[in-house]
Amino acid sequence: MDAERAKLFFELIAQRYERKSIILTSNRVFNEWDKIFTDEVIATAILDRLLHHNSKYKGEELQAEREEERRIDEGERVNGKERRQC
Repeated sequence: MDAERAKLFFELIAQRYERKSIILTSNRVFNEWDKIFTDEVIATAILDRLLHHNSKYKGEELQAEREEERRIDEGERVNGKERRQC
């Protein structure tokens, strides 16, 4: 990504930082982002803002969490104990 686009992306992240949610997917690990943005300072600044309040889920983790919530809502046994409906 050229320097101008990297700056624009940083501005977008900075404007939304602590104001709105950001959902971002990437096929690159974080320590490769300086290669994407070609500027280590901008890459670090973007990652700082993205990771400050992050919630990281992988598909399987989110699916397992939703399944457990569904079982609890339906009163099924969870961890060997039956949840009682009030």
